[in-house]
Amino acid sequence: MKQMPIRWKITILSYAVVIFSLLIGGMVVITNIQEKEEKELRIRSMNTARTVAELSDVKKGILQPQGWKTVNKVAEEIRIINETDYIVIMNMERIRYSHPVKELIGQPSQGEDEKPAFAEHIYFSKAQGEAGTFIRAFIPIKDNNLNQIGVVVVGNKVPTFTEIIDELIDDITIIVMLTLIFGLIGSLMLANHIKKQMFQLEPYEIKRMLEERNATFHSINEGVIAIDNQENITVFNEKAKKIFNVTGNAAGKSIRTILKDTRLPEIVETNRPVYNEQIIVSGKVILSTRIPIRKDNETIGAVALFQDRTEVAKLAEELTGVKSFVEALRVQNHEHMNKLHTIAGLIQLGKADKALKLAFDASEEQENLSSFLSAKIRNDAVAGLLLSKVRRGKELGINVVIDENSNLEEFPNRLDHHDFVLLVGNLIENAFGSFEHTELEDRRIEISLEQTEDICALLVEDNGSGIDKAFLPKLYEKGFTANKSGGTGYGLYLVKQIVEKGVGSIVVESKKGEGTAFTITFPMEAGG
Repeated sequence: MKQMPIRWKITILSYAVVIFSLLIGGMVVITNIQEKEEKELRIRSMNTARTVAELSDVKKGILQPQGWKTVNKVAEEIRIINETDYIVIMNMERIRYSHPVKELIGQPSQGEDEKPAFAEHIYFSKAQGEAGTFIRAFIPIKDNNLNQIGVVVVGNKVPTFTEIIDELIDDITIIVMLTLIFGLIGSLMLANHIKKQMFQLEPYEIKRMLEERNATFHSINEGVIAIDNQENITVFNEKAKKIFNVTGNAAGKSIRTILKDTRLPEIVETNRPVYNEQIIVSGKVILSTRIPIRKDNETIGAVALFQDRTEVAKLAEELTGVKSFVEALRVQNHEHMNKLHTIAGLIQLGKADKALKLAFDASEEQENLSSFLSAKIRNDAVAGLLLSKVRRGKELGINVVIDENSNLEEFPNRLDHHDFVLLVGNLIENAFGSFEHTELEDRRIEISLEQTEDICALLVEDNGSGIDKAFLPKLYEKGFTANKSGGTGYGLYLVKQIVEKGVGSIVVESKKGEGTAFTITFPMEAGG
């Protein structure tokens, strides 16, 4: 069965709301009119009763045995003039001297609600009778000496709900017709406007598109977070939840309550995209692209696409560490070939003792360095990297010295071997670059890696060209390079990111022409 178009559904619904509102409003108005009528009847009844109680003919008549003949006539005239439903006059024996039912005139009243009136009380009562609800005013009648001689009761019928409608039927008809006409026009306009805002799509079409969009967001292998211009989350896909250990439905919540440091709100404020920036979010280093969402030249939100930097770190390790290992093997092979040629020449010259000593020295040096690194540096990746850098230094004519007091048992709690390979490798490569434009004979790089229960410290110091003071403020900017020709400018930028990840500190001391020292310190148990 074909569904009713959304335009007509909205029209019918809004029209029904108009009619319902009209009914509720009408009931409230009529109820207010009824209450107002009741207040006016109270005033009219009391004024009429006071007028009757002050008439001299009434005062004289109720003192006479058959004074009702005069009193009833006077009361009837007053009732007609004041448009009152009935007037009852009684003497102190409760004998009726006027009454709307002629048969009851001259008969005693048995009512209970007029008793206070015979004790000089003035009051109102509301009584339900066969003809409807009546407002009654009770006034005592007093002679010239202020002695009570009787009671006046004036009653007025309260108009019913139906009677009020009957009185206002013409006005109500006009109001209802105008309301229905304009309500129908307004409902059609509202339906067309909503349909336009929905891009002329039906609800089932929007539902299908939303399901497809959500399925797409949750199936991609990158974290996706989107917010609106009020910083509320609109998209938080499964990959993002996995990366940041978020459970439950995050949609509709403020991004700052879920993740405080995504830097998405600043994209909404600045309206500028940021591509491939490495940032720290909830203690994790991620590679983030953040883009504003615009509609009709207005920023309505922002979206972030990101991935855990672990994968990037692995790639960086491959570029910085594994590449260094390959280079180290090449250097070592070249060095060993030179030594073998030297040993072969000495043997041919008949100097076997010197050839043997050279072979032992080379073997002992290699074994000592390897044993030292294996004993002091408990991570093979870092130890292998240091070994490769020592060999690389020999080929470049740079003496790479590792402090004999160095030791590394474990990494700070926010860092791993990927981070340390990237950190140490970049600092040493940066130190190698400082010798490119120097003519020093004694070129030296000193490395110290020490660890205690509380801190882990790394020192890389060289006696190269140093860094100009003007360059120091820009040292960790992405793409900035000061000494090394052909440098990418990413080395110290990545170093700074790792230091921030580990909640550490970095201090650089440098003098132009004298050298540079980088000191990095990490707490072993970083908070947060």
